[in-house]
Amino acid sequence: MAAAMARGWAGADGFDGELLFTDGGSGRAAAIAKEVGGRTAPDNGALAADADLVVLAVKPAHLGPVITGLTVPGKPILSVLGATSLAVLAKALPTLPLARVMPNLAVENRQGVLCYDAGDEVDKKLDARLKELLGLLGTVIEVDDSQIDAATAVMGCSPAYVALVAETLIEGAVREGIDPDLARRMVVETVAGTGALLREHAPEDVRRAVASPGGSTEAGLRVLEKKKFRKMLQRAIDASLEKMRG
Repeated sequence: MAAAMARGWAGADGFDGELLFTDGGSGRAAAIAKEVGGRTAPDNGALAADADLVVLAVKPAHLGPVITGLTVPGKPILSVLGATSLAVLAKALPTLPLARVMPNLAVENRQGVLCYDAGDEVDKKLDARLKELLGLLGTVIEVDDSQIDAATAVMGCSPAYVALVAETLIEGAVREGIDPDLARRMVVETVAGTGALLREHAPEDVRRAVASPGGSTEAGLRVLEKKKFRKMLQRAIDASLEKMRG
């Protein structure tokens, strides 16, 4: 997710900062720095000393080893750690200004959804600046820290579910003899157009507008209902939450 955010910022109008990266030796920092025109730091301490804001994007299990060098007094830290509350972060990084964000993959093209909350040490000026920076990547939605995991299970995971539906629709078109590239274009543009409709209309209204009584769409929807499509999606959300919560 850190790479997606970096790509989004690098391509955003209005972003005038420099992107600085470090990692645990995987080489990913150097690769993304080269891709987006940033640079690397030799270690966490050097990065924290040089940066105005530290974006902490590691696996939760790696939090302990990674915080070495990050405790620069007053240095704000923006966490992208899944299932890691602000309270847990505050124990690891006491007295520092801490904020938490969970974005989805569309931040890469600056159309993401970013669920955000700030800790007690974040003042109004810093809070506004963080939301301004994150706003370059998409829609920032303030969500209480206690609800960010649930929000992640919906907006963070759902691009994969939508992509799976798109894959299946493309496969269905190809099975009927439509050229694969043409099938992909049709489905992708349909998904994009549906997203635009959903910005203006309730989901149930869009569904009803497409599914005229006795028509082909209604026939397809009946099959999905019979196969308990809604229940399966809910089970997917529940499984994601269960995984996040350990």
